[in-house]
Amino acid sequence: MTVSHRSIRSFVLRQGRVSNAQQRAYDVLLPRYGIPFAQSTVDLDQKFGRSAPKILEIGFGMGETTAEIAAAHPENDYLGIEVHTPGVGSLLKRIAELGLDNIRIIQHDAVEVLTHMIAPSAFDGVHIFFPDPWPKKRHHKRRLIQPAFVALLAERMKPGAYMHVATDWQEYAEQVLAVLSAEPRLCNTAEGYAPRPDYRPQTKFESRGLKLGHGVWDMVFRKR
Repeated sequence: MTVSHRSIRSFVLRQGRVSNAQQRAYDVLLPRYGIPFAQSTVDLDQKFGRSAPKILEIGFGMGETTAEIAAAHPENDYLGIEVHTPGVGSLLKRIAELGLDNIRIIQHDAVEVLTHMIAPSAFDGVHIFFPDPWPKKRHHKRRLIQPAFVALLAERMKPGAYMHVATDWQEYAEQVLAVLSAEPRLCNTAEGYAPRPDYRPQTKFESRGLKLGHGVWDMVFRKR
């Protein structure tokens, strides 16, 4: 009898409701700004139509932060990975509204994308903002930031590239800091947690939480 081993996923596919506007953007714009998942390495310069610094964002949610950062930094190209259709549709809608051409989207599992589609030393930066904290102890194995995943990310980063993780869950922040600190190819840019870099805008949810006394922890590491 053969037993198949499925890899642990860091997400549950709760698609939720897709609005009419999100669906229209998804149908019309995904062929233009989306990159289909494939089992072969993708040429990112070809997909963006230029050679420019490439920043990866994993789990962009509804895409507001991604669009805001891309609009503020037209000199960079941003590759967003997200599994949820409402978020993909929402970001595509923002791309059209802001007239952006420096964002591309892959709607697929990030581990598989990084494993099969991305060449070593491809990225100048990695953003992982507010990943699901999976707060219940029995679910900690689902957390995205694990040693094997960080090692994979480090391999896909150029020397000198940065990895920026932000979370509003203190216990998760402590784990992330420990995992990033243990990766030999990464070094912390701060003594522990970093101040929020100017390029990361504060979300409405974050601002509301800070007013209520909730914390947010940013961690910025560089590849040696």
